Amino acid sequence: MATGFSAPPSQRGRAWYDAGKLAKKENSFTDFVAVAERLVDEGWTAPDRLVIQGESAGGLLVGAVANLRPDLFAGIAMGVPFVDVLSTMQDPTLPLTTLEYDEWGNPGTQAAYRRIRRWSPYDNLAAKAYPPMLVEAALNDSQVPYWEAAKYVARLRAVKTDANPVLLRTTMDAGHGGASGRYDALRETAFTTAWILDRLGLAK
Repeated sequence: MATGFSAPPSQRGRAWYDAGKLAKKENSFTDFVAVAERLVDEGWTAPDRLVIQGESAGGLLVGAVANLRPDLFAGIAMGVPFVDVLSTMQDPTLPLTTLEYDEWGNPGTQAAYRRIRRWSPYDNLAAKAYPPMLVEAALNDSQVPYWEAAKYVARLRAVKTDANPVLLRTTMDAGHGGASGRYDALRETAFTTAWILDRLGLAK
């Protein structure tokens, strides 16, 4: 799976998409790291000036990347993150589980279980230093239940070796897409943006 800045993902076609799913899912994580490394190597940024953000499956992405290269980022923000992949994908009563087998695989099979186990963010948390994190959940989320974020944060706090803060914020009246009211949605965005700016030393 090629990395670079020649074309946005939407222009790379079906082959590019297929090269980052199922047995090849790890390509999406290593590509992300490669792009971040290139930005640093070419002088566009530095690890203490680079914050990454992902929501839902994007939360899975940045969670997996955090396990691979926690030293590369000044902070990581996750919104309604799909981080406990093995547990969720083994529960067919959840709304999207069986529909998502084509993307992640069915861990009811030994081969898929082993593949997912290699990169699932929750299952690969380890005793090492992680950057500061903001993990946001929504109480009424039917796609990524709030307990995924809570479970992830609890384990991360227990195993990490640094003193960096890990903030869990649960919105009590929102779902997977965030707050429905216009101003409530803006407040959510403002909170996350303020946290990111603070990590970059730009908050006032």
